[in-house]
Amino acid sequence: MSAAPRAEQDGDSGKGGGRKKLLLLALPLVLGGAGAGLWFGGILPPLLGMGPAPREAEGAAQAEAPRPPAFFDMPEIITNLNATGRRPVFVKLRSKLEIARAEDGVAIQAAMPRLLDLFQTYLRETRPEELRGSAGTHRLREELIARANIAVAPPAGSTQAAPRINDVLFVEILIQ
Repeated sequence: MSAAPRAEQDGDSGKGGGRKKLLLLALPLVLGGAGAGLWFGGILPPLLGMGPAPREAEGAAQAEAPRPPAFFDMPEIITNLNATGRRPVFVKLRSKLEIARAEDGVAIQAAMPRLLDLFQTYLRETRPEELRGSAGTHRLREELIARANIAVAPPAGSTQAAPRINDVLFVEILIQ
């Protein structure tokens, strides 16, 4: 009789041990999934003091709404390129500057002689083959943005905010 009760006890402990293992494995997975859902749902961070409360987040989003960009028309530039042949090669460039704030237009207008000088000087040193294709246009845009930001920068020691040129948009590029 002592052998039969032991067999029953071993069988019961085997089923109970499997259930315990399943419970020990499933419980952390369920809790982790619920925690991840609360975290990514945005419920848990404010409760833990890690983020702004939902009402504060809405107010901050409205206060930091991005401004639409402003555009500033540049005068047409016609200049010769650095060509190696006998025949001169000219470029005609019409562009617009994308600026961060519309009120920066006054500072850009004041810096227009410097802007035109830097643009023309760069274009005169550029070879016609450097402007070919989309890669050439992209390089030209990057160089003109850098030069435009240099031209509109306030003098050293000035306390005024520097206007920011975000992009140079080409309206027309003609190479002859």
